Amino acid sequence: MVDKLKARSTQGWGVLCMVCLAVCQSQAGMAKELLPAKEQESTEIGSTSSPSFDFQEKGVPQSLFTWIKMAKGFEVEWDTFGRKGWYTQDPRLKPIGPSSIFTPEVPAIYIVFEVAPLEDPAQFAVQWYREQSDDHLNENPLGKDVLEVPGHERYGYLELKRSGERWAVGNYLAKIYITPLGQQPFHAVNQVGTMRFMVIDDASGMSRGNKLMR
Repeated sequence: MVDKLKARSTQGWGVLCMVCLAVCQSQAGMAKELLPAKEQESTEIGSTSSPSFDFQEKGVPQSLFTWIKMAKGFEVEWDTFGRKGWYTQDPRLKPIGPSSIFTPEVPAIYIVFEVAPLEDPAQFAVQWYREQSDDHLNENPLGKDVLEVPGHERYGYLELKRSGERWAVGNYLAKIYITPLGQQPFHAVNQVGTMRFMVIDDASGMSRGNKLMR
């Protein structure tokens, strides 16, 4: 008789433990459902706003840039390599044909710039988009370019190459990024500014673009 009572008591405690465990699991599940879902951080390219570099005043810096211009090309001012017998790794770059308006046959458009002296190497990057008729951008960029600038250099350029035989006539937007070396260059938080440019068939309209570069 005593053995039977002990067996029943053991079985009773086992059932009670199982019931308590089920209740705890049910409450934990309810608590999870009551917690708000964690929002994921957006890293979309266009999720932040940044200043425009289209209108510049002489002597007024733009972000880290001392100056930044769009142009048909650039040249190296070789006299900046220093005196005879000396050499510098930071030759000065000079934009050729600075403008914001270009013709379709231009093979590439250059963004030429000078930055304040950098303490550490950095990446300068650009992605460019064609604007649609409703002033919205296409979801995917037409192209991208990345330049690594060592800490001792101040001058650099980014190259916007056409994707086909000619640029399509229309309006374009270039988004500019600055990041430390080793980081994803096209993250939204690294966007520092934008530059707009236009491609037209009529070369007579080129003079209008020069007004934006003053």
